[in-house]
Amino acid sequence: MSQNIDMTEAVRMLAAEKGITVDTLLQALADALVSAYKRRPEAADEVEVQIDPDTMEIRFVAYDIDDEGSWVNPRDDTPSKNELGRIAAQTFRQVMNQRIREAERDRKFEEYANREGDIVTGIIQQSDSRYTLLDLGRVEALLPQAEQVPYERPEPNARLKAYIVEVRKTSKGPQIVVSRTHPGLIKRLFELEVPEIADGIVEIKACAREPGHRTKIAVWSNDHNVDPVGACVGARGARVRMVVNELRGEKIDIVPFSEDHADFVAKALSPAKVKEVRIHEAAGAAEVIVPDHQLSLAIGKEGQNARLAARLTGWRVDIKSETQLADEDAGIVHNDYADGEWIQNTETGEMEWHAADGTVVSASQWSEGEQSSVVVDDVDDVAEPPAATATPDEAAATADESKATADEAATTADEAAPTSDDSDGSDVAAGADGAASAGA
Repeated sequence: MSQNIDMTEAVRMLAAEKGITVDTLLQALADALVSAYKRRPEAADEVEVQIDPDTMEIRFVAYDIDDEGSWVNPRDDTPSKNELGRIAAQTFRQVMNQRIREAERDRKFEEYANREGDIVTGIIQQSDSRYTLLDLGRVEALLPQAEQVPYERPEPNARLKAYIVEVRKTSKGPQIVVSRTHPGLIKRLFELEVPEIADGIVEIKACAREPGHRTKIAVWSNDHNVDPVGACVGARGARVRMVVNELRGEKIDIVPFSEDHADFVAKALSPAKVKEVRIHEAAGAAEVIVPDHQLSLAIGKEGQNARLAARLTGWRVDIKSETQLADEDAGIVHNDYADGEWIQNTETGEMEWHAADGTVVSASQWSEGEQSSVVVDDVDDVAEPPAATATPDEAAATADESKATADEAATTADEAAPTSDDSDGSDVAAGADGAASAGA
């Protein structure tokens, strides 16, 4: 009796150690005994092993199989310990271990199968160019390269939060695939830091993310006494700062959600100040008018702010400045360069512009066209050169007249001040030299 008590306690301890139930362990024990029984010589066609969980008494019920495949002629065929033999004992051990491993895998899979969309914390064990392994305790999670944030370097033995994307059942156990780029990670992190979101008072209506750079979320409050943006930010930004630190410094914009599409688009473009939003429902577009000095801020670096706003709101966002809108209303059209490309002529070696409409313009013709366009545009401001149409004889006569005029001026200056060294004659001479140089 004491041996049965010890075996009962051993079964309970083994079940607790492996994390499985006692019934599952007893079923594995019965399967192992069936396999060991069939290795006996003169064993019956089929056998059923019955184990009493209270007394741990084991009973073998043997059956024969008739022509129809039914189990018939049940009888007690419980062997003694010495009758099983060494081979049967090895078979029992192998089958027992296999059944226990399968039970562990099933338990782990059931534990994480319903946790897709949840957040887990793991320790980085291994990292290479293909994936990173996270130790979650009893199991390991796989963080593929495609689900990692660009330029984020996993440090060994560092703790990391990740979002469960998929749980697969494999022959080696459950394979848990996690992500650091999924927008759901943002929602789960805010649920951990903001009690109002966990309680359902504040909701995250939409989320748009460019991992590693910037994230925009739209929040809504089901209680008019609770400010959704202030609840997410926290006192002195304490709550949102925890999320930013977990995301390694990724910037987060929190905007209030609005059922008014125009108002929602305007707030989604924060921090830019929007003057007007025109919704075109047929085209699924939102035309946004901003002050001239806010245009670059509304578009963002490489169009990031406008791109995130479009994802957040679900509208195609077209941003225009006040000047561009005024020009369109006035009918002013800014002609851009035609589509085409520069190609080198293989015969002449000169570069040629091949337009999309089939027109070909050489580089020299292009330059002449630009110069002519400059002259035409500034024709009112350009003075006509006086000597442009003069003949050589007329030019020589004009030069003689200019020389005679200069001599008369010099004579008049000598008569006016013949003995003065500091007279105005030097100024006139300087002026005469300048005119001569210009004329020459």
